[in-house]
Amino acid sequence: MNHDAIPPHIHAEILKRIKAAEVEHNVKVLFAVESGSRAWGFASPNSDYDVRFVYVHPRDWYLAIDLEDKRDVIEYPIVDEIDINGWDLRKALQLLWRSNPGIVEWLQSPIVYVDDGVFAPAARALLPEVYSPVKGVYHYRSMAKTNYRGYLKEDIVPLKKYFYVLRPLLSIIWLEKYHSTAPIEFHKLRELLTEHSEVNTEIDLLLTRKKQSQEKEIAPAIPVLNQFIETMLAHYEELKLVEPERDKNIELLNKLFQQFLI
Repeated sequence: MNHDAIPPHIHAEILKRIKAAEVEHNVKVLFAVESGSRAWGFASPNSDYDVRFVYVHPRDWYLAIDLEDKRDVIEYPIVDEIDINGWDLRKALQLLWRSNPGIVEWLQSPIVYVDDGVFAPAARALLPEVYSPVKGVYHYRSMAKTNYRGYLKEDIVPLKKYFYVLRPLLSIIWLEKYHSTAPIEFHKLRELLTEHSEVNTEIDLLLTRKKQSQEKEIAPAIPVLNQFIETMLAHYEELKLVEPERDKNIELLNKLFQQFLI
């Protein structure tokens, strides 16, 4: 568990709030992580702490005629830069079945607050069986394209948006190369850029600046990065992907879910 990016007093406050959520909602938190820029490795000093968790209710909560009408998320307003919310176990596993990028990235976060030692390892073990790299590519392509066109085509741009384009683009390269879930840490994805020295130099400068600047800093656009982004987007816009045939067995997820109904 990597807590280096989280000050001790913030870490203690996050654990306190998770415990309070368990009591308030009569649930058990199985897994809680940092999910945003602090986990990705390019936080600003004033970035929020994006805490996400998976929780389970007592068994009888699920044995209900109105189960589909019950609320399956726990959400709290942001207080003191701590943004904390979670998904019910059943919802989380349904989304894992659909290769939802949220739960897939939570499972790979390097900053872990709570881990029961059962849910996360079992869910990760199922990723090769249920995760669709094709859906991952479509998700990251849309994210990169939306952020680039929405924020980075002006003369003056919000610097942090470069990372919201570069991280998904590098994730696509990873998925295309390895056909498995991409790591969420930016430094691991950057290993794919060994042949792009100019791009890497600009990213180094941008990372240094990001870690010292405020979250919403704006500055002139960076031509080297814009050219790289436009080239990659054009390439992946033309890419036609085919989902490989395989037997996806939802019973694997059912069995994992049933383990927690006690």
